[in-house]
Amino acid sequence: MLKIPVRERKAWKELAKDLGFHFHTIDGEAYWKEEAYYQFTLRQVEEDIEAPTEELHEMCMEAVERVCRSDALLDKLCVPEFMWESVRSSWWSGQPQLYGRMDLAYDGKGKAKLLELNYDTPTSIYEAGFFQWVWLEQAMEQGLIPWQADQFNSIQEKLIGAFAHIGQRLATPEMHFSSIKDHVEDRATVEYLQDCAIQAGVDAPFVYIEDIGLREGERHFLDHEDKPIQAIFKLYPWEEMADDEFGSQVPKRDTHWFEPPWKTILSNKGILPLLWEWNEGHPNLLPAYFDDDPRQSLKSGWVRKPFFSREGSNIELVTPGGERESVAGPYTDSPHILQAYHPMPRFGEEHALIGSWVVGDRACGIGIREDKGRITKDTSCFVPHIIL
Repeated sequence: MLKIPVRERKAWKELAKDLGFHFHTIDGEAYWKEEAYYQFTLRQVEEDIEAPTEELHEMCMEAVERVCRSDALLDKLCVPEFMWESVRSSWWSGQPQLYGRMDLAYDGKGKAKLLELNYDTPTSIYEAGFFQWVWLEQAMEQGLIPWQADQFNSIQEKLIGAFAHIGQRLATPEMHFSSIKDHVEDRATVEYLQDCAIQAGVDAPFVYIEDIGLREGERHFLDHEDKPIQAIFKLYPWEEMADDEFGSQVPKRDTHWFEPPWKTILSNKGILPLLWEWNEGHPNLLPAYFDDDPRQSLKSGWVRKPFFSREGSNIELVTPGGERESVAGPYTDSPHILQAYHPMPRFGEEHALIGSWVVGDRACGIGIREDKGRITKDTSCFVPHIIL
């Protein structure tokens, strides 16, 4: 795993604007960075990232089955009781998932280690699936990178296939798409997924989360035009939906949600200690425990994470050498887990995190985020990669 300096493409910011990548710069700071790229060998990708990602994914599916069979575990993961039946029925009826992202620490030498799962509302898929592929093609055309370079990236192809599969299961090939208002990155992510759905032959109308409504006697949720929503992809966390005023209506309506309710099990960091308990010693897992577990013995080097946290918020860590880092945030009212600290590779001042994408049930690409800190945040930069 190497980090290689490279010249930027000509006029890439104008291209980004034309392609809808409006958040390549956030608050005046670069989010997309292409003055360097990461380089992997094919063996590293196939053996150290792709294969472990699929193995970990299968372990996650087995974990969902076990949790669904246990009231105690659903309660342990803070899934509201009124959601239990929806969670179970969506799993046991085989309601398909769309995608997920695993965050891995990997330096090109040792085993990739799972840091956490982003299996409900993962972002950065537009950058990973589309914009870094555009960079690859143009960088080769402009002689910036070797002409024989490749990329671990079939994300868009797999997304289109997944939407085609989902569309075949719907009564009519229509799926609404939704995100919250006034969030540029979320809206761009959903626009990209809408485009993939349309390429798969699925109609893809949009409605903001805040504009979804209900009507007495109607078996579906309604969009902003009072049209019944048969199925909807929402870039909105299940735990927040459960707390919303209409959350209790989810089990009572016939609208199909994507991601399905069973994904709430995997969007919860409480799944990490369960994966460790059921697969202790697995080479791609880190020791992890519930915060109140008397068996935990992480004395030197640990990371403390809330059950429900995104973009690094409310995470704190202590390295084996005693260095401390933390990120503030709003996730202050949920239980926590403790996970063994494992360093991410450092290139200069930047720590590199690999996001390994799963679409349907297949590993299909990676995106790399960089940050000077050890905790990856929403402002952490995205850097492209190649296989050579």
